[in-house]
Formats: sequence, structure tokens, C-alpha cells
Amino acid sequence: MATKQSANSTAPGADYGEGSIRVLKGLEPVKQRPGMYTRTDNPLHIIQEVLDNAADEALAGYGKRIKVVLHTDGSVTVEDDGRGIPFGMHPEEKAPVVELVFTRLHAGGKFDKGKGGAYSFSGGLHGVGVSVTNALSTRLEVTSHREGQVARLVFSKGDVIEPLIVRAAQAGERKSGTSVRAWPQASYFESSAIPLGELTHLLRSKAVLMPGVIVTLEHEKNRETQQWQYKGGLRDYLTQNVQADPVIPLFDGEGFADSASDSFAEGEGATWCVAFTEEGQPVRESYVNLIPTTAGGTHDSGLRDGLFTAVKSFIELHALLPKGVKLLPEDVFARASYVLSAKVLDPQFQGQIKERLNSRDAVRLVSSFVRPALELWLNQHVEHGKKLAELVIKAAQSRQKAGQKVEKRKGSGVAVLPGKLTDCESRDLSHNELFLVEGDSAGGSAKMGRDKESQAILPLRGKVLNTWEVERDRLFANNEIHDIAVAIGVDPHGPNDTPDLSGLRYGKICILSDADVDGSHIQVLLLTLFFRHFPKLIEAGHLYVARPPLFRVDAPARGKKPAAKMYALDEGELTAILDKLRKDNVRENSWSISRFKGLGEMSAVQLWDTTLNPDTRRLLPVTLGELGVLGTEVEFNKLMGKGEAAARRELMELNADDIEVDI
Repeated sequence: MATKQSANSTAPGADYGEGSIRVLKGLEPVKQRPGMYTRTDNPLHIIQEVLDNAADEALAGYGKRIKVVLHTDGSVTVEDDGRGIPFGMHPEEKAPVVELVFTRLHAGGKFDKGKGGAYSFSGGLHGVGVSVTNALSTRLEVTSHREGQVARLVFSKGDVIEPLIVRAAQAGERKSGTSVRAWPQASYFESSAIPLGELTHLLRSKAVLMPGVIVTLEHEKNRETQQWQYKGGLRDYLTQNVQADPVIPLFDGEGFADSASDSFAEGEGATWCVAFTEEGQPVRESYVNLIPTTAGGTHDSGLRDGLFTAVKSFIELHALLPKGVKLLPEDVFARASYVLSAKVLDPQFQGQIKERLNSRDAVRLVSSFVRPALELWLNQHVEHGKKLAELVIKAAQSRQKAGQKVEKRKGSGVAVLPGKLTDCESRDLSHNELFLVEGDSAGGSAKMGRDKESQAILPLRGKVLNTWEVERDRLFANNEIHDIAVAIGVDPHGPNDTPDLSGLRYGKICILSDADVDGSHIQVLLLTLFFRHFPKLIEAGHLYVARPPLFRVDAPARGKKPAAKMYALDEGELTAILDKLRKDNVRENSWSISRFKGLGEMSAVQLWDTTLNPDTRRLLPVTLGELGVLGTEVEFNKLMGKGEAAARRELMELNADDIEVDI
């Protein structure tokens, strides 16, 4: 017998109403989800936010000293001799500026770009700055010396606990600069200890990139002090750190756009130093506006492109290339150690911790300065050029021989490659890529837009079978799965098997689907297939997910910058692009926004620029992460198991608020 629920029922969802909606204010979003704003393995990144501000002062020409003190109580002090954070009342917000900087997300002096702005070039614009440091610290003290006055302000967990006090500077006190002392809150981090190796490397790199600036690290516990100052800049640093003797003298240089440039803003450019060695582990470090980009990015790609184009041009000019040898960028780049420091007016980074640069123009920016400089240098030093050419050609020959060995083993098999596979020309496993593309129409664009040398395309029709509970001997009854297995050259296997990977035909297997809900579903189905039946490919790092954009913004010309097409992965990036256009004083709605309904709507050129081009695409490696095999298996079972409806419902109810879905 059915009964009606009473008005006071406590059933799930019964208390959902207007009062259920929470609006997070101030620094609450950071405290609720710190991992969205910073690294949470240790507090180094929140200290780096303070350090970057000090470095930006030196980069702008206002400071010559940076000092970091590690105190015995676990707190860290960062001092500089820059201009000091302003502490007067903000004209609009009616609060002291120094208080706004530490308590408001996206508040700072780095949004005012170009001539007349506080910072023409800085690394601090993309992230959310020292307000995150403040939010995740039990206590934070700020002292600003400026214009003959000293201001002090103290916070606890992001809130002011000692209001701003301003006094006259006393005799002997420094004239200008900022001092910030922070006590990171241990509960937000897996480890409260700051990794000394990373911190030391970070401080040393600041000294390298700012010749003449003195950077000091003081350990209060053991009373040790380390100090760095590099007057020789990148060349001195690379010489000290490259383990093997270079084949030719170090190649260094710099190039920056001037006011007559039609392509780049005045001052944009790069400084670099490159060493080519036959052996030893390459040293590779890159920076954007002094921010270390540990995962590289488009500026590294620009250096690679410039080096490759220049060396290839020299080899062709002097007819040095043996018959049958084809050069690839990696043949030049594989033995290159380098330090690269780029200056970009509006850097677009991947993620809040800025570990990778995504600005597409940075490829062309760096390459346009490196290529002519190296071409000129090689032709002025022909003997050195020939030695470098010999090293590069040797690398290409070794690569081609390795590819032939793989082809010989593969050729002895009996499997016939699927007819819908558009294969690549190269047989170099490390260079080859297979894209599993959602839909025939997208597959057509991908075939036309790809690099035929190294990129293969396998279009998939419709949704792939959910293989979570499919026995291995029944897999090949499904045509799509049969074609995937034959194309990659590896048989299905389990986590405890030892499969023969010698037939693997591609170093990267990339899932490429639409940037919508259906595309995400196809991604999950393919990830299920590989985790369940090809786990060793994930373990060996061969599986990737490509991230095509959802939006295109056509922007008009902006001052010296020509009209441009900009792409956004999602709503968040679209908002950031529009904010950037407004900050550049582009007239509201003078831009146009296009939304891609699917990959099939993209032209071959657009698909290449955004998703296939190794220099500008977003490609995420698939790893098991912290969960490991067993933990990942539990999660997959909840998502894909036929008898797990209740577990899926619970999972959605618990995590629905964390998910943003584009429908």
C-alpha cells in the first residue's frame, strides 16, 4: 500500500531550496578547495607566490636584493628592496591597497599592462597570487617600506587580526621594500616541510635570470646562508650545469620586439643559451617572465622550431644530408641542453601553478628570434656548423635504423591493418602517434589536417562497447575494438600479464573526442577498454587524451597586435579571454564567439592548430595517479559495472556539486 510523504520528510532532496545555495565570498573558495589554486603536496608554491612578487619588482628594475629566511617555527620570510606595496586607500574599494592585495582574489598591480602600468611584464597575472598564501596560512605578517613610511598589517587564515598601522621610518631603516612572513597551515598540505632542493633551485634560477640581483637563502635553524649572483647570466649557469663537453661552443643570444613590430608587443621576446652534447643527461630549463615552467610549453616549442629550421637550412645549404635520411625536429633537439627565458606580455598558463605556457603566439615569438640568429651564427662558423650537422645526421640515422627494426618484427605478423586506418609514413615508434577519433566527419578533417609523416588516424563509429565486464576472448566480436587492437599492434592482456609490446606501432595513442558530454562518455568508454584490457600501455605511458577547444573567439586588431583567432577549452577559458580583451581596451562585443558543436565542424587547419600540432595542442597523459591499480579498479567498477547502479547514484549525489557539465 502506497503512502504519501509528509511535509516534514527527511528524504534526500527534501530540504533543497533557496537557502541550500551557498555563495562563497572572499577567500572561502581557496579554503574550501585549495587544490584548485595551488599545489597541496607541500607549501612551496604559496611561498613562491610571494617570491614571484619580489622577483617582479626586480624584473621591473626596482630591486637588487631578494632574501628568503626559513625560521625554526616553520614560517618563511621573503624580503625585497623594491618599491613596497602601496598602503593608501584604494579610490574605489575604500580599503587599504595592501589589505586588498592579500584578501581579494585577482587583486594586484599586474593587470595594468603596457606603458604606464606598474608592471609591463610579470609572471603574476594568470594565478591568484598572495591572497592564496594568506588564505592557507595560520598567520601572515606584511611590512611595507615606502616613501619614508612603514606600514604593518597582520592576518590569520585570511582575516585581518591586527589592522593597518602606519608610522614614520626611523633612522637606519631601509627606504623601500616589502617583507612578508607566512606560517603555512599544515592541515592544507600533505607535508608541511618545504622541499629544500626545489626551493634552492628556484632561488638560484631567479639569480640566473636577473644578472646582478643578489638572492639569499638563510636557514635560521643551522645558521647557514646561501647566496647567488650571476653576472654572466644564462651562459655561466649552463656551463656550470652541463655534465658533458659541448660538441660546439655554446649558442646564446636574445631578441625582443621593438615599437615597429606588427606581430608582437614592444619588449616581447626571449633570451636563450643552448649547448649540444653527445652524451650526458640534457639540462633543460625554461621560464616565462621569471616563472619556472617545469612542464615546458609553447616557448620551448618555439626554441625547438627555431633550432630545427636553422640547422636544417644550414645542412641543405651545404648539401650535407646523405641520401635517404630525413631530419625531424627531435634529431636536433634530443642532444640540446638549454636555458630559455621568455618575456610575454599576457602569458596564458595551464593551471594556477603556471607549470606550462599555453600562449600559442609564443611558438612564433621565440622561433622568429632564434632561427635567424642561429642561421647567421652557423654560417659565420662553418666548421662548428658541420660538427653540429654531423651530430644531428647521426641521430637521424640511429632513429631510422631503430624504426626499421620495429618494422621488421611487425612485418612477420599476419594481422591485416584495418581499412579505415589512415596510417603515417614513419616507422619510428617514439615519433608516431595514433588518434582514435570520434566520428567519420571528424576523422576526415583529422586526415587532412594531420602531419602525414608521424600521425595516423583511426575514426570510430558511434559509441564504443563498454568492455568492463566483457571476457577477453569475446572482445574481437566487436569490430571497433578489433580494429583498435590490430592498429596499435598489441594483444589484449591483464594487469598481471607480460604482453609482447614489440609489435607496438605508435608511441602515443591519443583519444580524440568532442568537447561535450557525449565526447566525455566516449573518452570514458575508451579509457575503460585500455585500463581493463591494455593496462601495460597505460603503465608504459603510451595513452593520452587530446583536448580540443569548445569555443573560438575572433578578436579585432588591438593596437600593435593584429586581428587574431583565440581558442578556449571551456567556459572558464572563454571568460579569461574576454577579460583579457576588455583589459586591452577592445570595444565590447567587437569580437565574435563561435561554439564548436563537434570536431566535425572544425576545418582541417583549425584541427591542426588547436589539437594536432605538437607545439600548440593540449595533450594529457593518462596515468593511474595516487589510487594505483586497485583503487582505480574500484572507481571504474562503480562507473562501469552493470550491477553498480546504487554506487553510481551515491557517487553522483556526493560529488554533483563539484562537476561542471557542458550539455
